[in-house]
Amino acid sequence: MEFDFGPYRITVNMPTRAALMDEVRRRFRAGEGFALATINLDHLVKLADDPAFARTYAAQDLVVADGRPIVALSRLAGRPVELLPGSDLVFPLVELAAAETVPVALVGSSEQALADARRVLEARAPGLRVVWTHAPEYGFDPGGEAAAAILSELAARDVGLCFLALGAPKQEMLALRGRELAPGVGFASVGAGLDFLGGHQIRAPRWMRRLGLEWLWRMLSSPRRLVPRYARCAAILPGQVAAARRLRRAGR
Repeated sequence: MEFDFGPYRITVNMPTRAALMDEVRRRFRAGEGFALATINLDHLVKLADDPAFARTYAAQDLVVADGRPIVALSRLAGRPVELLPGSDLVFPLVELAAAETVPVALVGSSEQALADARRVLEARAPGLRVVWTHAPEYGFDPGGEAAAAILSELAARDVGLCFLALGAPKQEMLALRGRELAPGVGFASVGAGLDFLGGHQIRAPRWMRRLGLEWLWRMLSSPRRLVPRYARCAAILPGQVAAARRLRRAGR
């Protein structure tokens, strides 16, 4: 599945969890870093409005489908991909890191949230080595000196997997910068994925997630912030449906 934004094409190049885990394992063993992004409708809105973000996203090494609308569009285009929310990838990735003895770091959110996430992750994956946690100050600039210091610290600690919980587009921008300044680090941009672990944000119940209603849970939990966001997401759907149909016709 792919999305075009001006000169930039973003491809969901990891269509299944198995394919993603195999590629991450290969990179762990080869000492190769990566930038993993999880595309969803909110990202599509931002990508359409921000060419710099589109350029950043197009340069991510690994992209998965985070959201049922992305999966539905992929099926409409005849290029089906599996639903892989970033929050659901945290445990599989840390378990793989523990099995491969890859040091892990957590960056973003708050110090308390990271401490709680670390406790949960270490209990989940015996042998996991979380070697650093860091919550950047408010107003963090992924292109600034503080970001360069973070990337230098990750490289110095020989981190192989770093979860970024900074929100889009900051986390993807930092990940891409890290591909140059800390090339051995695998960056996974997971948004609120770390906050969920310690209860600092409450995720929708599992039954709502199975029914594809997580968006409704989130919207009701913060309507002033999320109703306008979801309205913008809904507004781009007709254009994305048309683009998916063109992809399907082109593939015949």
